[in-house]
Amino acid sequence: MSEHSSHPEWRTSSHSTGQGTECVQVAALSANWAIATRDSKDPDGGVLKFSAHEWTAFLAGVKAGRFDRV
Repeated sequence: MSEHSSHPEWRTSSHSTGQGTECVQVAALSANWAIATRDSKDPDGGVLKFSAHEWTAFLAGVKAGRFDRV
């Protein structure tokens, strides 16, 4: 579906084991929000939304190893 759809296309990381036990999914959203995340085990549960700036900063932190001890 389109990123501007009210029904986002959820994607699972290629690093996921496929077992569905520890998986975060992401989806592109409309211009107001860049990315949404959810727990694949609870697809009807809560969704966290991040602006393009917030998502870019998060990815930079991951790549820099800032979350390695979390």
